[in-house]
Amino acid sequence: MKQITSIQNPYIKSLVQLQEKAKSRKQTGTFLMEGKREISIAIKGGYEMETLLFLPEICSETDARTLSKNAELIEINKEVYQKLAYRDTTEGILAVAKTKSMQLADLKLSENPLILVAEAPEKPGNIGALLRTADAANLDAVIIANPKSDLYNPNIVRSSVGCLFTNQIATGTTSEIIAFLKARNINFYCATLQNSTSYHTQDYTTPTALVVGTEATGLTEEWRREATQNIIIPMQGEIDSMNVSVAAAILIFEAKRQRGF
Repeated sequence: MKQITSIQNPYIKSLVQLQEKAKSRKQTGTFLMEGKREISIAIKGGYEMETLLFLPEICSETDARTLSKNAELIEINKEVYQKLAYRDTTEGILAVAKTKSMQLADLKLSENPLILVAEAPEKPGNIGALLRTADAANLDAVIIANPKSDLYNPNIVRSSVGCLFTNQIATGTTSEIIAFLKARNINFYCATLQNSTSYHTQDYTTPTALVVGTEATGLTEEWRREATQNIIIPMQGEIDSMNVSVAAAILIFEAKRQRGF
């Protein structure tokens, strides 16, 4: 079994690039992740592990092999582990995993889907929170319109607490996603301040997509123009918006309530 004990090792340097550069992730079709829980969830979600790197003082070779029987195992030392790991509490194991296609055409939807669409979310914490909410509600899919960042960014992987791997996810332009929804007769309700009606007055029991934008600029005009209905969450305080993941959760669980959970 291979052992690596230097942070100057070319392979370790390539993994640092994988962490820091979206271009490296795209070129190799791989990304770096850490922690037994996240790795287990990813494998359950159909992700293929290429390599497992383990720190024997924390994670035994047997434990590492139990996670994935097909991945290459590499033993590393503390210096290498600390160079690659974001957290000290990830149980001494990291994995190089293959990315998945995020094409709209690859989505497998139920007969009566409930979908979350988020346009141009930027903050990894918000994206992670949206994915956690989608997992909690067992949505059919999460679609990211006009993505601002690579979804395999380590900050998104970490903030999603493994929910990047439990959800069906696709990306596309606003125009592509609107065409996709219309072709499948999926009604889409856009959360926006303009020309809106209260969210709780709408019927979400048929095929539905709930669309949210950024807190700073909201949804683009194309969404507002093409929507089945623009909706709004009534605000009773001084501000006119709330965190996008909170707003999405309110809308999603109203739809779940109407569907009898």
